[in-house]
This record gives sequence, structure tokens and C-alpha cells, in this order.
Amino acid sequence: IEGKMFRPMALTIFFAILGAFILSLTYVPMASALFLSKESVHKTNLSDRLINKLQSWYKPIITKSLQHSKVLIASMVLLFGISLFAFTRLGGEFIPNLEEGDFAAEISMAQGTSLSQMVKTCTQAEKILKSKFPEVKQVVTRIGSSEIPTDPMPIERADMLIALYPKAEWTSAKTKDELMEKMEEALGAIPGMEAELTQPIQMRNNELITGIKQDVAIKIYGNDLDALQASAKRVASLIKRVDGVSDPFVEKVQGLPQIQVKYNRDQLAKYGISIRTANKVLETAFAGSRSGYVFEGDKRFDLVVRMDKDLRNDIKAIESLYLPLPDGGTIPLQQVAQITLTDAPAQVTHEDGQRRIFVGFNVRGRDIQTTVDEIQEVLDKELKLPAGYYYTYGGQFQNLQEATGRLMLAVPLALLVILGLLYATLKNIRETLFVFSAIPLSAIGGVWALCLRGMPFSISAGVGFIALFGVAVLNGIVLIGQFN
Repeated sequence: IEGKMFRPMALTIFFAILGAFILSLTYVPMASALFLSKESVHKTNLSDRLINKLQSWYKPIITKSLQHSKVLIASMVLLFGISLFAFTRLGGEFIPNLEEGDFAAEISMAQGTSLSQMVKTCTQAEKILKSKFPEVKQVVTRIGSSEIPTDPMPIERADMLIALYPKAEWTSAKTKDELMEKMEEALGAIPGMEAELTQPIQMRNNELITGIKQDVAIKIYGNDLDALQASAKRVASLIKRVDGVSDPFVEKVQGLPQIQVKYNRDQLAKYGISIRTANKVLETAFAGSRSGYVFEGDKRFDLVVRMDKDLRNDIKAIESLYLPLPDGGTIPLQQVAQITLTDAPAQVTHEDGQRRIFVGFNVRGRDIQTTVDEIQEVLDKELKLPAGYYYTYGGQFQNLQEATGRLMLAVPLALLVILGLLYATLKNIRETLFVFSAIPLSAIGGVWALCLRGMPFSISAGVGFIALFGVAVLNGIVLIGQFN
């Protein structure tokens, strides 16, 4: 999915360059011959006066620079070294987080929560946001899955979209992160409900790319669901204190209420009741069984019998179900079985052929790379997983690692190609190295631009650096051409 998302961008750039290349060889010469004046006389215009003014400022600077060339070169090398050190401290993220202007809250409740209870709780959450935060324009909640499950979710999960007024009208907070924290604190007053705020497009991008709505996910692999659940809770408690980590969300794989019937086979044999007969009674009670037909004109409908909805959730009523005896009598189910209400697995997720659980969290006020590096240090010191269990990172951090790995291979290869093309163009090693030296030095401004803006390195910034290298090489070739 990641490749499908970014391939159109690469193709767009490629076709734009190809179109410009074709036009430069066909339309531009023809249009120049038809519409440009063939008069060679040139009159001084505004652009000429502007360039002359700039040159009058530039020539004294370049003259003094040439008089101190060694100091200037040494200072540039020193500045490049400082910039390289600053670059290693920038941190990293996959895609820059933009302020979308609206919020999205991922709502979750205990496994087995009814739809009516979910509607009631979400309505209460909406009223809290509308009453306490004047920044909120509208709140809409989508619970569970639609009839066409393009975004499958259980009934106990919901996505709340929070439309906000423009940031200039905010009064409860000045920044996006501050407002999110206050909203999460307000929603935390609702018992049994967990809410984590993010942004709509950011959440959907995370889900499309990695299948997880949070920025980062720690995926734990193993066989036993109880051990996975315990390990995930331990991880959540350890990373919660790391700066930049929002409230961790532990994937719910346990906790689904289940009525469990365990037959006493000795008792069943004593009364002559088969397992099939007992299961048939339970099937009729819960799923229903056809007992006849109902006719309406020429239409026929099945007549299905089963227990009332309230009785199906009552253990006492289930214990009182009567099983038929071979001799024609009946006995209650509780005499031949043990009926208990237990917590059962809610879902079993597999990845790479193994059971998996994840701990997801969003990163606020900090870059993902630095945050995960600190988390890794904490987990290395304090987390001990059972034998055969291990964890990996998912979400945007996984994409950042994969994309960085590709850049580490693609960028050196591209630089070698540029070096070869420069030599083929200039036919001079000295001039080739001179133009090529503009590539690392041109990165100085990009690094300090990121530092001054407080932005970490991202794949978007990496693409910008590659474009910057191209412009620097082009300028160098033009400069060498002017020298020659």
C-alpha cells in the first residue's frame, strides 16, 4: 500500500520532466522563432537595473572573499561539519504532521459492550466536548461497521470526528497538542471509556499504510494469548512515562464475556443422555430451532422457537433448562453440567504465521525517531519477554526505517551517477570535483532551515534535499561554463 501511495507522485514528477524536455526541443524553439523579436538592439529595462544593483553589492563581497580564500574554504568545511553534527540531532519522522484543523478521537470500551450502551456513552462524550470546549463546532460519531464494511470495527469501537472553529478563535488552548490533552482529560471522566485523539487524515493514513491507526505500534509475537496480553500491558506501563508518548492503547484480545457449559460425562451416561441431545437443547435455546410452519396465503414461513433475549443472558435460566430422558422424563441442565460466565478471547490476530498483539501510541511534541530510540533503551533494560516471544515496531516508524533504508541505497547510487555524468559533460576531473563539491555544501542551508523551524528529518525533507542537490549541480555547471 505504501508503494501504491507514493508511486503516483514519482510518476507525476517523471512525466512533468519528460513533458518539459519534449517541449524544450519542439514547441519552445518554434514559439521563439515566431514571437520573439529578431532585433539585436537591447534597451536597458527594469530587470537590467535590478541586476546591476545586485551586482554592485555582490562584487565587493566576492572580491574580499577571494582575498581570503583559504579562510573562507576552511570556514565552509567547519560549518559543514557543524551542520552534519546538527543533522544527526534532528530526529526523524516518516511524513510531517500538519495541522488539519479538526480532530478525530478513537473511542473504545470493554469487550461485549452493547450497541445501546455504546450510543449512550458516545452521546455523553459529545455533550462534554460541546459544553466544555467552545472551539468545537460539531461532533459526529461512527460506531462499529457499516453494511459495506470498508472499515471493519466491533460494536465497542467508534471513530469520533470533531470539527473545530479556526485556531484564531480558540480560547481553551493555544496549541493543537494542548487542546488534545485537555479533551482527553475531559473524556477520561467517563467510566469504562478510553479515548485517544489524533487528526482525521493522519489517522486514516496510518490505517491505510500499516493497518494501525496510531503513529507507532509495538507488535509482540507469541503463542499464548494470556502471555501476550500480560506482555502488552507491561510494555504499555513502561513506555507511558517516556516523553512524547500519548496514552498507550493495548489491542484487546481478551475479555469477551462467554457462557461456558462443561458437561459431566459420567452424569450424562448415568441418565442415558447423549452429548448430541444436550447440544441440541442448547442450540435451540440460543440459536433457535424450527418447530413448524406458518402460512399466510400462499406464503410459508418457518416457525422458530428459542429462549427470550433476557433469559439467554441469565445463567440461572440456562441452568434450569430441561434435558429429555430416554424414559420420557426430564432433568435440569445443572445436574449434568457446570455453567459459568468466563472471559474468552475476543479476537486472535495473526501476522507472519504467528499470533500477535500490539501496543499503539501517538507521538506529541517530539519526533518519532528520538521517541522510539528512548523507548528502545527502556525496553532493553526493563522488559523480559517469555522464551519464544519477541517484538517489532510498526506504524510510521516502520515506514521511516524502510524508506530510510531505501534512501541510504538510492542516494549514494544517484551521487555516483551524477559524478559520472559531470565528468562526461566537463571532461575535466578538477572541474567535475568542483561542481560535485556543491552537493554536500548546499545541504548546509537545508539542515539549518530544519533546525530553525524545529522540524525533524522526514522523507519529504529527503526528497527536498535531492531536488536541492540537482539545483546545486545545475548552478555549478552554469558557473563553470561562464568561467570557461
